[in-house]
Amino acid sequence: MLALKEPHLDTLLHFVNLVLHIDAFLGDFIRQYGAWVYLVLFLIVFCETGLVVFPFLPGDSLLFIGGAFAAAGEMNVGALIVLLLVAAITGNTVNYLIGRWIGPKVFNTHIPVLERFLDRAALQKTHSFYDKHGGKTIVLARFIPVVRTFAPFVAGASSMSVTRFQLFNVLGALIWVLLLVLLGYFFGNIPFVRQYLNVIVLAGIGAAVVPVALGALWKLVRGRSGGAGKTSGH
Repeated sequence: MLALKEPHLDTLLHFVNLVLHIDAFLGDFIRQYGAWVYLVLFLIVFCETGLVVFPFLPGDSLLFIGGAFAAAGEMNVGALIVLLLVAAITGNTVNYLIGRWIGPKVFNTHIPVLERFLDRAALQKTHSFYDKHGGKTIVLARFIPVVRTFAPFVAGASSMSVTRFQLFNVLGALIWVLLLVLLGYFFGNIPFVRQYLNVIVLAGIGAAVVPVALGALWKLVRGRSGGAGKTSGH
């Protein structure tokens, strides 16, 4: 029996390794399975963004490598972009709907064991946070592994409006997919860019976010100092 099971186990382990490191095996996969690669990429991006149990799947590197192979003529860049956009948007939407359905049910439970671990005040704070910053969070989370898997779920659990969520969901997907696929398409064969992709992406986000954050901090400081001045004047 053991001898029969071992080949199946080897096949399963090989499949798991292939999925987790699809970015490294993409070239071989394209040459072996041809157009099936589009379906595999769709499913990986959909699962990473749509199911909270798959935050470990590759995202950024997969889009980048896909763009590089498209530049080499092994994939159609237009079809790749459209497919990944659909996967990213529908994945986030499913994740949001799961959060919207599960969140209230879990936090309104009266099961004693669960009530010990659930902080309803924290849920209310999260709801307030998403009211103010939900749009920015959904867009920026696209570029941060693991966070992008949980952000839409939390948005749903905190009852962020569907219309607002979808607006930033589509915007974030457009920026994420276009930026990384085209970055791979034009610069994918440069070893430095390929090796430090995540650092480059995060540095770009930092360059965009830091000035906004500093501006908000400056307004906050000025507002407090102005309020203190009025109080002392009275």
